[in-house]
Amino acid sequence: MQQFQGGKASQVSNLVSSYDCCGFYDEMFEPGGGPRPGVEFLADRLGSLPLGELQKRQKAADHELLNMGITFNVYGHAAGTEKIWPFDLIPRVIHEAEWRTIEQGLKQRIRALNMFIDDMYHDQRIIRQGIMPEYMIASSKGYLKQLHGMNPSKGIWCHITGTDLVRGADGQIYVLEDNLRCPSGVSYVIENREVMKRTFPQLFEGRNILPVETYPEQLLKMLQYVAPASARDPNVVVLTPGVYNSAYFEHCFLAQQMGVELVQGSDLVVSDGFVWMRTTRGLKKVDVIYRRIDDDFLDPNVLRPDSTLGVRGLMDVYRQGKVALVNAPGTGVADDKAVYAYVPKMIEFYLGESIILPNVPTYMCADPEECQYVLDHIHELVVKPANESGGYGIVLGPRASREQLAECRERIRANPRNYIAQPMLALSRVPTVVGDRLEGRHVDLRP
Repeated sequence: MQQFQGGKASQVSNLVSSYDCCGFYDEMFEPGGGPRPGVEFLADRLGSLPLGELQKRQKAADHELLNMGITFNVYGHAAGTEKIWPFDLIPRVIHEAEWRTIEQGLKQRIRALNMFIDDMYHDQRIIRQGIMPEYMIASSKGYLKQLHGMNPSKGIWCHITGTDLVRGADGQIYVLEDNLRCPSGVSYVIENREVMKRTFPQLFEGRNILPVETYPEQLLKMLQYVAPASARDPNVVVLTPGVYNSAYFEHCFLAQQMGVELVQGSDLVVSDGFVWMRTTRGLKKVDVIYRRIDDDFLDPNVLRPDSTLGVRGLMDVYRQGKVALVNAPGTGVADDKAVYAYVPKMIEFYLGESIILPNVPTYMCADPEECQYVLDHIHELVVKPANESGGYGIVLGPRASREQLAECRERIRANPRNYIAQPMLALSRVPTVVGDRLEGRHVDLRP
């Protein structure tokens, strides 16, 4: 049990003093019971609340989210698709010094990944020099041969990245995976902060907390920056697949916050070598498309012929440099969990540096020896398909049934290239409001 030391010990409510770390690394509390350095203010605030007050504020936050219409969709959920965003009132505190290290590590990683993507669509030096096997790219679902030789605006392929980070039992921050195609979630970061300011403003008093609300402004600046050189006043749009997409709220939110149009594929047309948006006043030229649909659906002329989400002829305009696409098509070659294992070597190859944020140890099923190890120890490992996202297809070995493990073995044997495996980490936890008490819940972080 946590026995909070320091601060106003006499005022500490049972809410905090009864909190149990259960042997896991806790983001707020030390193993001995006291709050971690720099988090004392949060433990003080929580401990000084009268019993029932935190639950009252949690209910107020949930009501605020309901009124604001902050939702997400769950594919295949039997009870319906649209859900109110789940929000917990207890923040995760990251000290600025640690955040600066994370920031430096993310910038290093993203620079190397951008250089890797560019290399894949040009000389493929990392393959020719034997650092990465050729089959990794030849068999990659995210590699688009149609884009070989493509030079996106300003040389940027990956404009927005959602890198998933976890902290292990050793306190070390690890990169769990890279998300470079159409990463989502930032709108919830912004709205979470706003809700917290309204329902628990005391946490912000006298604190120098880094802002998140400037994100839409920074996003718009970046989108305008990559516009074709001929566009003096770039027209930016957000391309959504529509209301049934799981991140549709975010598409609407970011378009509204940036002051740009939210469009679907049917709102756009290619004519005279440009992309145009249909409006009540006629056609208006589009210079930058922040696309929130996958590569395969962008242009039925070049990619999936049955796509009704994209724009026919879009890729021709893109190749001619008359429209910018964000993220650039083809970034999926680096959004591959098998390619992920090579990122440390990429950083050394392209940047001449050692990796700052390490990967989780990874077994490549494409390697016969590592594959055999995975098959023999599958009950201890987390098995992931290389080209899925959102947690789909993942098998947690220690929690899977014999039948599930047997099926997973067969899938690996049938297509070893499509699977990796990692040890099951004891992820760090944060105190979370559960009924009338605090309980630890495992967390990851997507900056």
